[in-house]
Amino acid sequence: MNGISNSNNLVLGTAQIGLPYGIANKTGQPDPAVAVAIINEAWGQGIREFDTAQGYGVSEEILGKALSEIGITNEAGIISKFDPNIDHLNETAMSDALDRSVKRLGVPMLSGIMLHREELFSLWDKGLAKVLQAFVTSGRVKRVGVSVYSPDKAIEALNTDGIDMVQLPTNILDRRFENAGVFRLAEKKKKQIYIRSVFLQGLLLMDPEEIPAKMAFAVPVLEKFKTLSHDLGLTRQEVALGFLKVGFPHAHVIFGAETQDQVKQNALIWKKKMPELLRNKVRTLFSDVSEKILNPVLW
Repeated sequence: MNGISNSNNLVLGTAQIGLPYGIANKTGQPDPAVAVAIINEAWGQGIREFDTAQGYGVSEEILGKALSEIGITNEAGIISKFDPNIDHLNETAMSDALDRSVKRLGVPMLSGIMLHREELFSLWDKGLAKVLQAFVTSGRVKRVGVSVYSPDKAIEALNTDGIDMVQLPTNILDRRFENAGVFRLAEKKKKQIYIRSVFLQGLLLMDPEEIPAKMAFAVPVLEKFKTLSHDLGLTRQEVALGFLKVGFPHAHVIFGAETQDQVKQNALIWKKKMPELLRNKVRTLFSDVSEKILNPVLW
């Protein structure tokens, strides 16, 4: 939160250690030893927050074991998300699910718990707010949030008392939340934004010639991105992360990794000083990208 020159705004997402994830994933789900190396590298690089979910396969369990093995269980900040299939108005079912997460992770408390789907937020005034508030009062959870797909839901969540954080997709191509004023509102409300999908599930880092035929519609925009990174003398990874660092200095940025080296690369890029002009270059070039590219559900 304090400044943007260190890794404190970077968050390691752990979907990759719980299940095979992402269009660009070439290695599959890492084995437990690799998972420990990934988490250890993140910690060594100054990353202090980890994002997981009950729906990410065995992610919570593997993360919990790794934290214990490295000896950082009591220091790490962990954000998890409820399995969306639980009856969110059943306080006992929700409480049991939370207890299982805390146990699997081995942590004294979660730094945050989120609703995994924005549709579940419609239950907020029907009793869900009370259920989640009880978890905060009991000391099992520090903050409550929601993971959203649409700017409207992000704005609704930020305007709701009892919601402390919102997770949302944003990257060099996906500017919907920025254009809707979501980041400005979060600052005004003193609430935390977590940005996910920074590489658009790895699509942004793929070479245009690697793109599967069924996704040929994404090639022109990727060619444009390749040209931009070449003109700036930066890698595409540097442009993608650098834009978020320069453009949204108060947001926390989640990235996933299948290898220790990927963690190191991302952390080192984040620590670099990025040119301020990056922000405007990206904003000009990618002002209106089709949702067919932005939404992996449509791929």
